[in-house]
Amino acid sequence: MTTTPDSELVAFAREAGLLGADDTGVWTSLTGGVSSDIWRLDAGGRSICVKRALAQLKVAADWRVPTARNLYEWRWIEWVARAFPGVVPEPLAMDEKRGAFAMAFLPATAFPLWKQQLFAGVIIGEMAWRVGYCLGAMHAKSAGDPALATHFQTDDLFHALRIEPYLLATAARHEDVGDAIRALARRTAQTKRVLVHGDVSPKNILMGRETPVFLDAECAWWGDPAFDAAFLINHLLLKQIALPDHAQSFSVCVEAFEDGYFSHVGWEPRPLLQARIAALTPALLLARIDGKSPVEYITEDTDKDRVRQAAKALIAAPPLNIRTLQAAFSQRTGLA
Repeated sequence: MTTTPDSELVAFAREAGLLGADDTGVWTSLTGGVSSDIWRLDAGGRSICVKRALAQLKVAADWRVPTARNLYEWRWIEWVARAFPGVVPEPLAMDEKRGAFAMAFLPATAFPLWKQQLFAGVIIGEMAWRVGYCLGAMHAKSAGDPALATHFQTDDLFHALRIEPYLLATAARHEDVGDAIRALARRTAQTKRVLVHGDVSPKNILMGRETPVFLDAECAWWGDPAFDAAFLINHLLLKQIALPDHAQSFSVCVEAFEDGYFSHVGWEPRPLLQARIAALTPALLLARIDGKSPVEYITEDTDKDRVRQAAKALIAAPPLNIRTLQAAFSQRTGLA
C-alpha cells in the first residue's frame, strides 16, 4: 500500500538526509510484523526501510511494550554490522526521540524471506545450517563482553516482550504445567551469557546468496543464548504440523541448525546449553498455541491439541538434548 506516513517520520527522513528538502519520495507501507510501523522509502535513487516501534502490538491480546526497544534494536544492528558485515541490513540513521531508525531496504528478489521459502516447499538443510552457523558466531563473539552486557540491560523489555506474553501467560492458562513453565521463565531471565536477538524466526530471516540476513531485533537482550536457539527450533517443529508432508525435511533442518550453531559454542559446557534449549522449546511450543502471540498457520483444533499434548509431556519430562527433543515431539504428534 502506497501512501504517506505521519509527519514525524517524514521529518526524521529529512533531518537524517535520507529525503531532500523538496523531495516527497515514495512511501510504501510494509506489512508482516505486529510490533512496528514499517515503511519503504524510495528517494534519491535508493530504497530505505524506516521503522518505528508501536506501543500497542497488533495482536488480539492487550500487549503493550515501551517503544524504547527501538533503540536497542538499533544498537544490535550496529554491533552486528560491525562484527559481521552483511548479516544485517546496513544501518543508516537513528532518532531516539522519535523512536525511529532507517536501514537499507533489501529487495525480495535478491533476499527472499525464509518463512516464505519454507511454506513454498523449499526446505533445505543447508539454509538452516547457515542460520545456525551465523547465530552461533554472533553469540560466541558477544560472550563475556562487558560493554555489550552494559549496553543491553533490557531485562524489563525482554520480560514484557518475551517472558510474560510467551511463558507466564501460557503458564496461567495451563496450571497443570504452570509451575514448570514459571521455573523455566525464572531460569531464562536469570541466565546471562551472550547478546540475544530474541526473535530468531523464519519470518525475520532473509536468505541472501552468501549469508542469511537477520531482521527485527526489538527483543535484543543480554541473557540466555538458549532462548534464541529454542525459539528457532520451536518454529521448525511447528511447521512440521502445518506441512506434515515435509516433516522429514524439517527434521533435517533442526539437525542442520544444531550442527551449525554448536560449531561455535565454547562459552559454556555444551551439555548444559543443550539441556536448557531442549527444556525451553516445549514451553515455547505451547506458547505459540495458547500464549499472547499464537502462530497463524496452525488453525485446526485437532492440530492444536496435538501440539498441546506433546508440549505438556515434554515440559513435565524435559529431554536432555535437541535430538531427543525432536524425536519425542515427532513420536508424540504422530509424525515419526
